[in-house]
Amino acid sequence: MSTRNRSLVTLLLMTAVAGCGGAEPMEDPEESAEHLRMHALLNQYATVRLGADVSHLSANDQEVVRLLIQAVEPMDDVFWHQAYGDRTAAEALTHGDPATLEYLRVNYGPWDRLRGDEAFIEGIGAKPAGANLYPRDMTQEEFETAAVANPALRSLYTLVRRDAAGSLIAVPYHEEFSEQHRTAAAKLREAAELASDAGLANYLRLRADALESDEYQASDIAWMDMKDNPIDVVIGPIENYEDQLFGYKAAHEGYVLIKDQAWSERLSRFAALLPSLQRSLPVDARYKAEMPGTDSDLNAYDVVYYAGDANAGSKTIAINLPNDEQVQLTRGTRRLQLKNAMQAKFDQIMEPLAAELIAEDQRANVTFDAFFGNTMFHEVAHGLGVKNTLNGRGPVRTALREHASPMEEGKADVVGLYMVTQLFERGELTEGTIEDHYVTFLAGIFRSVRFGASSAHGQANMVRFNYFAEHEAFTRDEASDKYRVDFAAMRTAVDGLSALILTLQGDGDYAGVDQLMAEKGIVPAKLQADLDRLDALGIPRDIVFEQGVGVLFGG
Repeated sequence: MSTRNRSLVTLLLMTAVAGCGGAEPMEDPEESAEHLRMHALLNQYATVRLGADVSHLSANDQEVVRLLIQAVEPMDDVFWHQAYGDRTAAEALTHGDPATLEYLRVNYGPWDRLRGDEAFIEGIGAKPAGANLYPRDMTQEEFETAAVANPALRSLYTLVRRDAAGSLIAVPYHEEFSEQHRTAAAKLREAAELASDAGLANYLRLRADALESDEYQASDIAWMDMKDNPIDVVIGPIENYEDQLFGYKAAHEGYVLIKDQAWSERLSRFAALLPSLQRSLPVDARYKAEMPGTDSDLNAYDVVYYAGDANAGSKTIAINLPNDEQVQLTRGTRRLQLKNAMQAKFDQIMEPLAAELIAEDQRANVTFDAFFGNTMFHEVAHGLGVKNTLNGRGPVRTALREHASPMEEGKADVVGLYMVTQLFERGELTEGTIEDHYVTFLAGIFRSVRFGASSAHGQANMVRFNYFAEHEAFTRDEASDKYRVDFAAMRTAVDGLSALILTLQGDGDYAGVDQLMAEKGIVPAKLQADLDRLDALGIPRDIVFEQGVGVLFGG
């Protein structure tokens, strides 16, 4: 088992034992306090053993899984560079303290991803908004001026650096990370030779080529063409959350996944409803003129390995890809629900959180099926709305810059809940109730905002929380400190916020979004007190994994 994925419980026991020797001097009181502080931070994460049933896979496909885990492992090294820089130098900052070292590895740097990226090592400055994707001394104005002459500076797949004369240059990922990309590509090609599914084999070969060229569209299309693959892998530069300066740069990550065939069959029928759901959005017709591709599909998976961006801080429980707007418009997207990770978060976090914050008579409305459904339709909603502005300001992602990710996540959350409402009213959803989804959605806001309001998901959660509070979609009982959903007001608020976000995106209204984030992307004092209460009770904020070939296959 790698050091990165060592059980935190084991780590703490090792630390405690190391301090018990009678011949050793007693720890300095200040050092003891620091150890307690770091252990408290580590205890924000519940450790989950990440496994899945692979007995139904052939011997060759089991070997494919092993090779794919080896392929995604280099994404860790690349993401370390993108998020911080020199990993060895970062680890030296811990002065050998095992708890600090482990927390550094959880966060891929010395900034706490669950606490607004605040530094947890003394003397470390604020995290640069552009992480290590841009020069730290670069101004936004300097970048914008240089990008006019050199559009490659805005590419998803380049680092921005300075040449010998100090000018900004674009360094392609496949050049900067050539060693890691070659290693990953070799494992993907080796796995392709053994894969039982022809579509998976084709995708693996094309993805290997993409890592060596930074040309990803062909592999994205091949990934969309896969329908019957029992195994999946997401690998390469994918999401741009790490770039909080402009939102232009994709960060490296990886997942290795085993398809849950039974659950996937339950979900498959919803993909056909996407065009009608797009037409039903509560917004003017011109904001829903783009039609999602009809090849979109929904599947459930057990995830057996996380790497890089996906493994940093809070862990993803659902995926909606590809991000390429052209592929989305012509082919749609695939939505992958990570069922085992989702179940772990529900058991470890959602249930104890609901017991503390949700009114007793609504607590039974917090269910795993509603949690799964809300998460699934969040991913579905990424494919709805608009990808390109209606007034010539280019793609929404470019027009809204650093606010693009929070707005997209906010759209997916609230439009996803709008879709759930529509499907219940149409009789397409019959399991559970809309009340389950509304109450579970509110509990989900409390869960997600604990990731910190600086992240894309955290900012989106706060905008939604404050908008819903203003529209009385829920109330907080001052005597019990519990929250109660007003179901009729929630329905109205969902429609209103969906229309607001879709309009801001379609208009590419950077100033309007900036104002919305400034006014509503904050944590009110009473909510912060409630969140602090969850911490005091020891309710985890998120999960970390024991994972890898040894965990999955034994040995």
